[in-house]
Amino acid sequence: MEDVHILIVDDEESIRVTFEMFLKREGYGKVTTAATIEEALVAINEEHFDLIISDIVLEGACGTDLLKYIQQTGVQCPVVMITGFPNLNSAAEAVRYGAFEYISKPVNKETLLRIVRQALKHWQLAKEKQELQRENEKFRRYLEVIFSSVSDAIITVDEAMRIIQVNDTARTWMAEVHGDEVTDLQSLPGEMGMACLQDASRVIKEGQVVREHQVECRKADGTIRMISLTAAPLKDAVEEFNGAVIVARDISLGLPESHGGLRSRFHGFIGISPQMQEVYRLIENVGKVDTSVLITGESGTGKELAAEALHAESWRCDRPLVKVDCAAMAEDLLESELFGHRKGAFTGADRNRPGRLLQADHGTLFLDEIGDISSRMQLRLLRFLQEQTFTPVGQDTPLQVDVRVIAATNVDLREKVRQGLFREDLYYRLKVVEIMLPPLRERRQCIPLLVHHFLALFREKLGRRIHTISDQALDALTRYPWPGNVRELRHVMERACILCTGSTLRRENLPVDLVGISEKTSSDTLRQPGSATPSSQQFVPAAATDQEMVQQALLQSGGNKSLAAKLLHIDRSTLYRKMKRYRLV
Repeated sequence: MEDVHILIVDDEESIRVTFEMFLKREGYGKVTTAATIEEALVAINEEHFDLIISDIVLEGACGTDLLKYIQQTGVQCPVVMITGFPNLNSAAEAVRYGAFEYISKPVNKETLLRIVRQALKHWQLAKEKQELQRENEKFRRYLEVIFSSVSDAIITVDEAMRIIQVNDTARTWMAEVHGDEVTDLQSLPGEMGMACLQDASRVIKEGQVVREHQVECRKADGTIRMISLTAAPLKDAVEEFNGAVIVARDISLGLPESHGGLRSRFHGFIGISPQMQEVYRLIENVGKVDTSVLITGESGTGKELAAEALHAESWRCDRPLVKVDCAAMAEDLLESELFGHRKGAFTGADRNRPGRLLQADHGTLFLDEIGDISSRMQLRLLRFLQEQTFTPVGQDTPLQVDVRVIAATNVDLREKVRQGLFREDLYYRLKVVEIMLPPLRERRQCIPLLVHHFLALFREKLGRRIHTISDQALDALTRYPWPGNVRELRHVMERACILCTGSTLRRENLPVDLVGISEKTSSDTLRQPGSATPSSQQFVPAAATDQEMVQQALLQSGGNKSLAAKLLHIDRSTLYRKMKRYRLV
């Protein structure tokens, strides 16, 4: 009781002194007295009181004026009114303005202490009730934030299938298929409405959880949304059955979104790394210029794709793109294939053959694996590039064509020139512009995009109901060094989709040697102080705001949410909340 502060307001000094003595002897630590309403108002404005005891009749004023002031200013404190002239009107007025108790003089010690104990106990209970109400309101708001923030659609219904509450995601989905506000499940059309109604009816009838299952729902634009549905009984705090709660998750497979305005697709290429953005820009610029291009890169990086993109960006796009694999043919056969021959030019030449150069007239000729051609073929090709004329085998008269030449190789032509295995003049004729395609291990942030692309491709091709890929499987794919680059990744994904029997592609569906190499890469990296994992790399925030840091992490991880969360050193659930807050989903 030592921390209890009580104010006594009375114009009779004897009463103030007596009350103060009674209270202090009882153990109440701090008692303040006031002889007038003015003194009382000053005290109330300067200090906090746990109880106010005031006479109704004060010199030049009325105690109920003090009550009015307390009520108007929002002072939180019980007030006990004392009067020497009790009557019904004054008692009613005191209660109307919030008095806790109304007692008449004379007030003996026992009555005073009893009323004080009751008032303080009532005040303590009122404060505890207010605190509980604040906690309940805080918890209610917390639940509402969770309910509205979760990306899954949540629908609660009563036993009559009337919709009690939906979150923002569910409201958006329902508007797509119905338009108007839906009040009961029977009014929800389409495959989703039917599935939700069946699940809720089963839950209400049997009182058991309906386990996760998948439903195909057609959206307004004609595309398919794959929904994972779960339904469970809805019970209150005393375990009374009140209806059902339905949780629907969109597990439709799609490419992770790119961020920062970067392109994730370009003429068949998929990737958002800085290296690929430079390749895209170079192809766009060079494609429009009618000059020779040399495409270099390891096997499987997409050199043929780059040639197709260059042709598509050029004014020759409506003309033929003729492809020649120089490594697949012997020298004589390649000469005939490229330049053509006349009937009777050699044994077996029973008819005229126009050759690929003539077929590519006004179009583009793509020479793949140019580094494998013989010195004689190098010379003939050089003459053609210089003069734009060639002579078919067995013919004396040269032919002139208008052909753009694009060459590609996976070998170091500069080294072959140094060794005398490739003509230097031809090398520079071909290399007017060079486009270097990066290996997949140098653009790991593109791997999640490629994985989702191939997953969608082979899911459709093989007729498999594979909806997603596990974090462990994606992490193994991201860590693997990919010596065969994108071509190897495509074959691995096709194999994994063939072996996958469930709805999620898992690490066990990947080749054992791939998983082993990925794990070794991970452990080797962890043993190196200060090194970064191949999949995440060192995250150096170059952003001023939290939103920019989240965007940067998503960009660096190629849209992989688990990887982005690791880069930011936060939980994946925290990342989803931030993405929701910044409208990045």
